[in-house]
Amino acid sequence: MNSVINLKEKAKLFSDHWSPKVVAELNDYQFKLAKLEGEFEWHKHDDTDEAFLVQAGQLVIELFDRKVILHAGELFVVPKGVMHKPVAETECTVLIIEPKGVINTGEVNERTAENDIWI
Repeated sequence: MNSVINLKEKAKLFSDHWSPKVVAELNDYQFKLAKLEGEFEWHKHDDTDEAFLVQAGQLVIELFDRKVILHAGELFVVPKGVMHKPVAETECTVLIIEPKGVINTGEVNERTAENDIWI
């Protein structure tokens, strides 16, 4: 892929929450656009860090010892193995950067999103 990706335009193409959509790949990493609203669940990724870049709105990432508040244009990396819970009081749009094949819930359960859905 060698074309410009407009994240605002891509975000207009879907409305479901907590279901990341792949917009690009870089080596073994995927850039996933997602709309978030409400609370997710506590989880961790044992083998990889996970980056959240807020595109619109506000995202709170709860950690056991603190809350990280992110606004549009801000980035936070959750280190591998760290329990975290994303929370969005109102809808926000984020770009998630992580290796291909990462399970969004850490372990498969009823809230696990399907991987490799491109938009």
